[in-house]
Amino acid sequence: MLVQQCTDVSCNNIFAWLNQGPLTLTITLHLLIILPMVWIYFSEKKKHKD
Repeated sequence: MLVQQCTDVSCNNIFAWLNQGPLTLTITLHLLIILPMVWIYFSEKKKHKD
């Protein structure tokens, strides 16, 4: 089984950590995808403004 349930914090399986609940998945996706996209957007906007 690829995804296993993990109850303690020191879990080594990233898939089990992501499977803890929708909030964990949402926070991870925001940190990995959406925040860098926002940062790139504002940095490019700043470049074109000058």
